[in-house]
Amino acid sequence: MIRRIALSLILAGVSLAAQADGLQQLERFLQEVRTARAEFTQVVTSPKRTGESVARSKTSYGRFEFQRPGRFRFDYTRPFEQTIVADGETLWLHDVDLDQVTARRQQEALGSTPAALIVSGTSLEELGRHFELQSAGQADGLEWVQARPRQGDGQLLQVRVGLRQGELARLEIDDSLGQRSVLSFTGWQANVPVPSSRFRFQPPPGVAVIRP
Repeated sequence: MIRRIALSLILAGVSLAAQADGLQQLERFLQEVRTARAEFTQVVTSPKRTGESVARSKTSYGRFEFQRPGRFRFDYTRPFEQTIVADGETLWLHDVDLDQVTARRQQEALGSTPAALIVSGTSLEELGRHFELQSAGQADGLEWVQARPRQGDGQLLQVRVGLRQGELARLEIDDSLGQRSVLSFTGWQANVPVPSSRFRFQPPPGVAVIRP
């Protein structure tokens, strides 16, 4: 019996250590990484439809940059070109194939979103106002943190943030429609010079601009 109790205490200690590691790495990422750029691969998997044996998935590739607080840029290059830019006030989405730009107020558009989770917050305390944060242990060589929006009226169910030595390695995003999006980051460069011009967007001449 004593041995069982001792083993339980040891396992509990390991669990608490993992929790601290995950949250500590997220805190380190929020406080120490002011700018960054990386390549990303995004795999979006939709729930199976009736009669389907395999879930449908779509893979995209591109480049990601950000500058705290609240400025970021996603450039999708394959298979379709698309640009998403947050300049601190407006969130711009340029769909090249549709020849269309959508512009929304950034504060309203982001809210409790994965983008807000990784670029807007500067501390766990600040993120905790919008997300319930909990360690999700260690897997695939990463320390994981689970984030659930405190306001449950949106499409986002949860985000799992995977970190490696204070660097963002993966985001796993689940929505209320059963869709999962996994972004994997490579070639991570933290605290490198990123020109402010990268976060300014000017709609191309002749392109329709929609402001919902």
